[in-house]
Order: sequence, then C-alpha cells, then structure tokens
Amino acid sequence: MTSIDSNPTSAPRHIVVLGTGGTLAGMATSAEDNVGYTAGQVAVSQLLAAVPALQRRCAEGWSIESEQVAQLDSKDMSHAVWRRLAERVQWHLDRPEVDGIVVTHGTDTLEETGYLLQRVLAPTKPVVLTAAMRPASAAQPDGPQNLADAVTVAGQVGARGVVAVLAGKVWLGSEVRKVHPYRPDAFDAGDAGPLAHVEEGRLRLLRDWPTGTPLGLQVLAADIWPEVQIVVSHAGADGRVVDLLMEAGVQGVVVAATGNGTVHHDLQAALLRAQSAGVAVVRALRGGAGCIVPTGHDLVPDAGALTAAQARVEVLLRLLSRRA
Repeated sequence: MTSIDSNPTSAPRHIVVLGTGGTLAGMATSAEDNVGYTAGQVAVSQLLAAVPALQRRCAEGWSIESEQVAQLDSKDMSHAVWRRLAERVQWHLDRPEVDGIVVTHGTDTLEETGYLLQRVLAPTKPVVLTAAMRPASAAQPDGPQNLADAVTVAGQVGARGVVAVLAGKVWLGSEVRKVHPYRPDAFDAGDAGPLAHVEEGRLRLLRDWPTGTPLGLQVLAADIWPEVQIVVSHAGADGRVVDLLMEAGVQGVVVAATGNGTVHHDLQAALLRAQSAGVAVVRALRGGAGCIVPTGHDLVPDAGALTAAQARVEVLLRLLSRRA
C-alpha cells in the first residue's frame, strides 16, 4: 500500500504530548557535546515551545497540550513507569476530542515501550513515540524535527496503532529496534522496513497501519510483576547463570540465540531444566535482521523476528495475563 496525503492539515487536530525524558530532553555543558549529556532535564512543555513548526500548527488552529508523565533516562525505565504511561495514554485516548498522542521517550528502551504499548492498548487512534540521538543543548539537535514529524503523524486522519517516528521514518512500535549507538538515523525494523516516511510535513505511507486485539490495562495491574531475565548464548556459554536465576525464583528466561536460534549445548541443557520446572523459556535473535526459522525439532520455542528485549516484554505480558 502506497499513498501520499496531499493535504494532511486540512482540519485542525487535537494532539496530546506525554513527556518521559530521554536524550530529547537532555542537556550538556557544551553545545558541541553530543554524548556527555544528562538525559531528562528539559520539561516537555519547554521542548514543544522551542519548535517553530509546532507554533505554526497552533496558528493553524491545532491544539497541542502536554503532560509530564516521567522525567528519566530511558535506560532506567521501570515497570512502574510503564504502567503509569500506559494508563495516561489510555486516559487521553478515551477523550473524544483527542485525535492522537505523542510520547517523548529515550532511545535506549524505546523498542520495549513501543512493543508493550501496542500489545496492551492496540489503539484505534495513533500513539506516536519519538526521541532524539542528540540532546536539546546540541548545536544541531535532532529532537525538534522528530517532534514536529511525530505531531504530523499523530494528526494524520485514519492513522492508528503505536508507531515510532525518528529521522523522517515511521516504524511500527512492535517492530522498531535501535541499531546504532550514535548516528541520528539509529533505528530499523529488520526485514519489515518502515511503515512510512515523513517528507516536508506530509506522510508517505508504504503499508497499512497496525491492528491488533488489546490485552487491556488490567494486565499491568499487579503490584509485583513476574521476574523475566535475558541470557546470551555465546562461545563458552554454560548454564550456571540459568541455574542461579532459577534459585532466585525467575519465572521467565529469554535466551539471545546465535545463528538461526541456536544455543550452546551447555546453556540449552540448563534452559531445558528450567523449562521442565515451569519457567517460560523463549529463544530470540541475538542481533541483526531476519526471523528465526523453525527447524521442526526445536526444543525451546522461538520469538520469531522479535529482539531479545521485545521477547522479554512478550513473555512478561503472557505471565501477567495469567494473573489478570
């Protein structure tokens, strides 16, 4: 599916921007420092006020409101913040006057939050995550353009689902992953590719918007979430870490596997012991693109094209669903 909306701003839209911090809200002591900054320093309302394109939207009749849900470096994302964010997203989605939502987020765990929000909410309105690879204090920050593009997508008539907008590309929240530690064009979706491009304030859609059946907010209601950890298969790997996790009461284990979902035989033996003891065990990609192709004699289920971090969220949600 390929289309260009030639007049995406024909009617004023009502957009809510929820801030959670990240590099987009980061500050460094020098405008030339793009790595030695402190994330989550600038309020989301200040970020919006500094983007001329958004002021022009408001002059055209758009309503853009903001709320600070959290203020953190996304490497420190917690289950509690996830639940709070999902609750606030759903609250605003339920407001009939709201057309779309933008979430400012750090890049480090954006792929996890995007996956969780899509699985839990599967919204019929657009929920757009955006971020930055350069802090707000940078001489050439990428955050302002990403914010402007995110609002454009959130205001698109017919848009739905959780997506991420960065560097002019729109990714599905369930597919996006960070693939580079430094450059502004740091995200990808493996073989799936982008959903759309944002070009001069217009959206060029490459395939259809995401759909799905929401798990519902009740799945996140537990005060104590299951313990799900990630282990990595590598040369010389053994099963000691899995055995220790079992002693600690782990309920789920994702193994970041080599090749086509292969796992070192010593590590696999420990994983099979855990699986036999009732621990949810899943194989996921260690890196790169593609999808684990089933062999027909796999002893541990696979997570398809999900990254290990996304697979952990999936296992977590499955375990939470049993309690809901």
